[in-house]
Amino acid sequence: MSREAPVKLDIQKILEILPHRYPFVMVDRVIDLKPTESISGIKMVSHNEPWVAGHFPGRPIMPGVLIIEALAQIGGILAYASDPVDPRTHLMYFLGIDKAKFRHTVTPGDQLDLYVEVMQHRTNVWKFRGEASVDGTLCAQGEMLASIVAREG
Repeated sequence: MSREAPVKLDIQKILEILPHRYPFVMVDRVIDLKPTESISGIKMVSHNEPWVAGHFPGRPIMPGVLIIEALAQIGGILAYASDPVDPRTHLMYFLGIDKAKFRHTVTPGDQLDLYVEVMQHRTNVWKFRGEASVDGTLCAQGEMLASIVAREG
């Protein structure tokens, strides 16, 4: 019985898919991608990130909204891999989050492991379940809703 090698994406491919740019790209690498099912990736949390100076001085903690944003972005990569659209003509908009929980802090130097799975997909609307962890410790989780729409103009 042979198992297919995991699909991996480097930062260059991620930048081709996501419209985000520094300092708002929250996914550094995709390490396993199963279209229509799930995706795993990482965000390397650096001391050079803009939020470090102010959240919180002397004890930097990655804001929970940025952890959720990382999950939303990797979910967008999963949607693109599952049902490709031209990223020059379409965008994925984050519509909402349910059941968000923050369980452990994330600090500079951490590798934030991201995992998202498809809960539901209908036409251009996606529902995902995601978890972010560091060294096997769950840090944040939630269910996200997103929609793919045509770019205006």
